[in-house]
Amino acid sequence: MTKILMLSVRDDEKAAIKAWEKRNQIAVTTVPWELHPETASKVAGFDGLVVQQRSKIEAEVYPLLKAAGLKQVTTRTAGYDMVDVKAAVANGLVVTNVPAYSPRSVAELALAHTMRLIRNLEIFDKRMEKQDFRWVGLQAAEIHSLTIGIIGAGRIGATSAQIFNALGANVIAYDVQEREELKSILTYKRKEEVLAQADVICLHVDLNPTSVKLIDKKALSLMKPTAFLVNECRGPVVDTEALITALEHKQLAGAALDTLTGEENFFNFNLEGKKLPSQQLERLRSFDNVILTPHVGFYTNIAVKNMVDISLDDVVTILHGGRSEHQVS
Repeated sequence: MTKILMLSVRDDEKAAIKAWEKRNQIAVTTVPWELHPETASKVAGFDGLVVQQRSKIEAEVYPLLKAAGLKQVTTRTAGYDMVDVKAAVANGLVVTNVPAYSPRSVAELALAHTMRLIRNLEIFDKRMEKQDFRWVGLQAAEIHSLTIGIIGAGRIGATSAQIFNALGANVIAYDVQEREELKSILTYKRKEEVLAQADVICLHVDLNPTSVKLIDKKALSLMKPTAFLVNECRGPVVDTEALITALEHKQLAGAALDTLTGEENFFNFNLEGKKLPSQQLERLRSFDNVILTPHVGFYTNIAVKNMVDISLDDVVTILHGGRSEHQVS
């Protein structure tokens, strides 16, 4: 009988896991721990493996998985940089991810962040806390009067474009692959043109060697001083130090960040009353015009269910000798 081990399981995932077990009549064992050398021995006796973690799986783990008879490693996330794909392949392991668990979940957060930024809601909230009820100087813009720039018009970026277009905004986009079917809702431009012309820049790119620090000092210098930056993809896509400098010098009107470099050290932890482990995080929190959320773009009812279902379906496909459309190895 097929046995699957699912790691780093949260309570909110368990209902979807139980429903999948019932539909497929396959046992799924759930544990709270991550995959590392000290836990790798615990996978023995299982046929399939599903992970979800931000810390890297060390090189010495992959031979241990091979010795345990495993054929695959599936991450129930879009990002798979925690997996050493070359090491996995060298040990006969197929690697899969969930690239499109729910494009709307992330796109809708991009909209929510954009609306808060252009209506100055973060600044108003902080003023209200201090009983400062003035609004002079914080005139907002209506979204249909703005140009929204999408960098990375894949599944999520295209969904963001559809939402913003439906609200009447002018949408421009940069992507290495232009799709004909999107040209009715957006206009493709060079990256530099998108940065220079947009009132809001929304980042929806994958994390890969070409996208690390894609938004650096030079890119930020191209943006309007009245423009906002919204990052819903991965922290390293933005040069955080360059962003802080731009904010300090008022080269941008503000930013909304759902993800940060080094977030594995603080996001999804309760650090009340404790010293923050990141000076950059402290500096970003000091700005009235910066919105921070702890990487919750994925965290909706539909997205969580899809991450569970798609990852487990892929495990079964591979164990039965098939090929998943989500293979990254």
